[in-house]
Amino acid sequence: MYRQQRPLAAVSEGEVLEMAALAVRCSRRLLPLLGTPRPLHTSPGNPSARVAVVLSGCGVYDGTEIHEASAILVHLSRQGAEVKMFAPDIPQMHVIDHSKGQPSQENRNVLVESARLARGDITALSKLSAKDHDAIIFPGGFGAAKNLSSFAVDGESCSIHSEVERVLQDFRKADKPIGLCCIAPVLAAKVIPGVEVTVGQEEEQGGKWPYCGTSKAIQAMGGKHSAKEVHEVHVDKAHKVVTTPAFMGQAPLHIIFDGIGSMVSNVLKLTRK
Repeated sequence: MYRQQRPLAAVSEGEVLEMAALAVRCSRRLLPLLGTPRPLHTSPGNPSARVAVVLSGCGVYDGTEIHEASAILVHLSRQGAEVKMFAPDIPQMHVIDHSKGQPSQENRNVLVESARLARGDITALSKLSAKDHDAIIFPGGFGAAKNLSSFAVDGESCSIHSEVERVLQDFRKADKPIGLCCIAPVLAAKVIPGVEVTVGQEEEQGGKWPYCGTSKAIQAMGGKHSAKEVHEVHVDKAHKVVTTPAFMGQAPLHIIFDGIGSMVSNVLKLTRK
């Protein structure tokens, strides 16, 4: 017989606790039947390449740009890569209330926040070794300029977090490809002398490229800048560094997604896997 639902306000606290306990009991009974779940970011069969993805928090204004991270993971999955995610175990520079665009009086940890994007499957950056991976990729977001470096505050005079600098140097010395998008190419420009990267166009073009000044900072740091559109990539074959503008420019999401896909494809191609 049909049972009329009661308003949520009419449900007692005791009933809520009882329902929660029932849900936990059901999940415990189902898990053994379902078996051990396969890791979400590892494709079945023989992986084409083992790729490390370095995150910088969760949220465009104080961490990793979520759409960029998601696009990278989707394209890596589609091409059969085995992915491991890492982040430095450090405090965030600050926390931004994304609904207001203003700093919030909170303290957050970069690794803990990055775990949101990684669905909990993440490791401290200090444990990342180039010998265990065929390539490394850095999504953008202000976290790359605030947590992985001090670029947001110091510009061309910035410092790079010691673990970020270490892994970039290790992958470069091992002649293994490095992919970066959005603002993240500044990390390579600071660490790898003479590297060629792109963060988009070098003129604002009526507001389409609001962060175009970054190209001048890259050149001041000793890097070389190549002007590209959002859907394009720049491949520095000598240093095996692949970059794409992503959200540095104003463009529809699917165009940004395609540009990131091209970056991922070129990184995997350089692994020769």
